[in-house]
Amino acid sequence: MSIIVRAILIGPWAISALLFLSACASAPSYHPDMPMPEGDWKARAQSQQAEGIEVTAAVPSAKEAKELFGMPLYKKGIQPVWLRISNSRDTRVSFLPVGLDPQYFTPLEVANTELKDKDVDDPTKVVDEFFLQQGLGALSVEPGETRSGFIFSKLDEGTKAFNVDIVGASDNEGIREFDTFTFFIPVPGLNIDHYKVDWRNLYSDDVWVDVEADRLIEIIENMTCCVTDKKGKGSGDPLNLVVIGRPTDIYTAFIRAGWDETETVTRTSTLKTIGSFLSGGEYRYSPVSGLYVFDRPQDVAFQKARENIHERNHLRLWMSRATFEGEPVFMGQISRDIGVRFTSKTITTHKIDPDVDETREYLLENLVYSQALEKFAYVGGVGEVSYENPKGNLTGDPWFSDGYRLVLWVTSEPVAIDDLKFVEWRRPY
Repeated sequence: MSIIVRAILIGPWAISALLFLSACASAPSYHPDMPMPEGDWKARAQSQQAEGIEVTAAVPSAKEAKELFGMPLYKKGIQPVWLRISNSRDTRVSFLPVGLDPQYFTPLEVANTELKDKDVDDPTKVVDEFFLQQGLGALSVEPGETRSGFIFSKLDEGTKAFNVDIVGASDNEGIREFDTFTFFIPVPGLNIDHYKVDWRNLYSDDVWVDVEADRLIEIIENMTCCVTDKKGKGSGDPLNLVVIGRPTDIYTAFIRAGWDETETVTRTSTLKTIGSFLSGGEYRYSPVSGLYVFDRPQDVAFQKARENIHERNHLRLWMSRATFEGEPVFMGQISRDIGVRFTSKTITTHKIDPDVDETREYLLENLVYSQALEKFAYVGGVGEVSYENPKGNLTGDPWFSDGYRLVLWVTSEPVAIDDLKFVEWRRPY
């Protein structure tokens, strides 16, 4: 069956979000989690093992990198990643740095970023022994050997996601062993929105409700169509997503698919937003305005920036009080920015592509190709809105839709496209 499924729905729906609490059996208390960067860079190190190989990785923050290397590497778009590779096999293995970053910098390339023109002919300055020593050195790791050092990658603030690819010896048929270790390491420095959410106390233990499929479909179909403003008034962008998964699964899935986290509104993020707005430059972590569901702004937002701040896809998620098969259910909204303008309250607001279904389908395909999706389904709830008679969001931008909500079961573990499942939840009114 085609990944893209569209249909026509009849009739708007606007039932209170409190339906998440009604006619459902109580569920065991659920305590969400979301990784937060704590301690120095060594304390944030993560380790993984597989068939005689252990890989440990850590990522210094901007401040820590400057202290380590004596220069502001982050300002130069360079981010050091520390690796320790231990080989307990009886054959040699090799690390492939291109798997971590196809555009990685060499140690001497980094050392020479501050070299003045007059110094380029001085070998003692061009060949910096300190940076050579900080690098990983030889890429091969002999049996029983442990090798450690830094790989200098392009800058990814917030959560650093990367692969460590290890290739081993050939077998009798000439086939080489190949292992990939995937890391998601939060790095201090940005005021990411979901770090501010008290996930464990978002709801009290006695209000969680676990529902079966028929009841969840009913709840989703009867959920209010759209977001509101802070006062619970107005009808804004449509709630066209339902995401099922723990916060850590969501966080991992979206970052694997190339989405960036968003900063909260601070003086620093304000200045960066203004600078990007005026220059037309890219600000991957730009704050998004607060839209409201369950009487609160979004719990977490992600965005996929394009060439500049004016063009990006972004989505917002709100954790509901419902769980399905033990996994939390999030309501969500996604749209595509085709312009940005300033506001007095939220710094910027977005001008959206009116065809909100297109962006919904883009997300589906994006997660599928990133192997971050286990299952998907469609359920009604938004209500059909024709392009001849569109609705307007809270800032007056028009939108139209076939009325469906896309239900996504995200996963931290990669799922091959061939293993993706379509769940037959779609049913017209």
